[in-house]
Amino acid sequence: MKLIFLNFIISFIISSALIVVSTLFSKKTILDREKASPFECGFDPKNTSRIPFSIRFFLIAIVFLIFDIEISILLPLGLISNSAPPLIWISVGSSFLLAVTAGLYYEWKEKTLDWIT
Repeated sequence: MKLIFLNFIISFIISSALIVVSTLFSKKTILDREKASPFECGFDPKNTSRIPFSIRFFLIAIVFLIFDIEISILLPLGLISNSAPPLIWISVGSSFLLAVTAGLYYEWKEKTLDWIT
């Protein structure tokens, strides 16, 4: 029983010492505002959350998301090329690409993709 208690005390002391040493050596002395802020969305998290944002940025992000999903839908076409007749998977892939290209053309004609207005 004493051996188990002694092992517990030793492991507690070693882990506590490691936590203290890592805290002392990993402490940043200079906090840079730019490095401390998140960079994914471009918004400052320390200010109010009710600030207006650019709807153009949102629309470009949605168009990117559509084309990102398009890639994930088109990638399996290469895998089914051995199991399906070529006419079927080429026609399915071509019709899907035609629909996405028509959507891109519509976005372009509506000037949604123009960043500067």
